[in-house]
Amino acid sequence: MTAKDLYDHDFFEWTQCNAALLRTGCFEEADIEHLAEEIEDMGKSQQHELTNRLRVVLAHLLKWRFQPERRSRSWRATIDVQRDELLRLLRQMPSLRNKLRDTLPEIYRPAVKQAIAETELADETFPAACPFTIHQILDEEFFPE
Repeated sequence: MTAKDLYDHDFFEWTQCNAALLRTGCFEEADIEHLAEEIEDMGKSQQHELTNRLRVVLAHLLKWRFQPERRSRSWRATIDVQRDELLRLLRQMPSLRNKLRDTLPEIYRPAVKQAIAETELADETFPAACPFTIHQILDEEFFPE
């Protein structure tokens, strides 16, 4: 079975076979098309992690700002952990910072929905556009009052 045939039959074996082919310079035998797809998917996975963490930290910052009477150590811990993970991703993959700026407007609405579901506050409580800058979202000292 060729490296290309393995893709649909045994993904793990496909990864091992293609890695070996690449290391030995046998590019013509490697499954280049699927390798390219898998590499792209790895990047998409990192971008997906970034947007998920951004949504969670935004939802918690919104809850922190608009439901101050319910602030808790748990909310603060969630904000801290998500910020730490966002910063880790950005250190490992600095080009994601541009994605963060581009993603903020589209992730804001799902973050509001999450905050509504977790607080039962009315949709009108929250601003139409994100009230926080990227700098504030990532700033470990920033907690909206």
